[in-house]
Amino acid sequence: MKILTSPSSFGQVGNEPVELLRQNGYEVINNPYGRKLTEDEVIELAADCIGIVAGVEPLTARVMDALPKLKCISRVGIGMDSVDLKYAAEKGIIVSNTPDGPTRAVAELTLAMTLSLLRKIPQAHADLKNKVWKKQVGNLFLNKVVGVVGLGRIGKLVSQLFRGIGNPVIGYDPYADAAWATDNGVELVDFDTLLTKADVVTIHVPGNEDGSAVIGAKEIDLMKTGAFLVNISRGGIVDEEALYNALSANKLTGAAIDVFSSEPYSGPLCDLDNVVLTPHLGSYAEEGKLLMEIDAVKNLINALK
Repeated sequence: MKILTSPSSFGQVGNEPVELLRQNGYEVINNPYGRKLTEDEVIELAADCIGIVAGVEPLTARVMDALPKLKCISRVGIGMDSVDLKYAAEKGIIVSNTPDGPTRAVAELTLAMTLSLLRKIPQAHADLKNKVWKKQVGNLFLNKVVGVVGLGRIGKLVSQLFRGIGNPVIGYDPYADAAWATDNGVELVDFDTLLTKADVVTIHVPGNEDGSAVIGAKEIDLMKTGAFLVNISRGGIVDEEALYNALSANKLTGAAIDVFSSEPYSGPLCDLDNVVLTPHLGSYAEEGKLLMEIDAVKNLINALK
């Protein structure tokens, strides 16, 4: 009984998830490439597998058709946009995810990225590493209005963290929990109002079904001149060309981006000084990552039983 563990860093934080698979009688096939797999690579590696502990590789109808033994896809993380869920259901393939695992890690990174962005910590660090003594002048976070787009598990915790350090928080979610918002001091507003009122806009939504950007040129035009944008949700949710233009023209003071439409990313945002970029490490905190991997393995084992 073979299982493909497709995330490139699976088991690196701790060996518990791998051992859990082996203790339950499964042979583990690891991702040997150190990056996201392509469709062809998934087909090759999972040829005889009955399960996949999945990352963000494309698990399309073509892939599923090429894997006749496949019975379960267990996603490490929340997002399911890389899996053809409808076709999996038609094929009788069980699909699960780990919705709680990355919540704290992503929320804490959002806070860290926002503070780093406003105080220009990465730029000051880069200067000093290059032996340049330059005092970067940033911005206080005091009294900045934080607009949280998406109030699911992560958005709620992000809101609580920002409220905890004294910032006013406004939020938008089409299915917002009004009672929770009242209890946590979060003012619910519509999307356009959030964009126009927030000093910092942080995004925590899965994205549009058609793959179009949630934040494009039109939405950036609505934002305050001098505002900040933070995206630690999904690549493609922010139109990268529109963001580049807004940062270049100083419509936005700065942006912090962890996810990109094409990864690994090496595009024009890398050339700007007023942007903080990280390589899709939202869930990459040791404690949270290990928990997600263990939960994904348990989900798979239980499904196959």
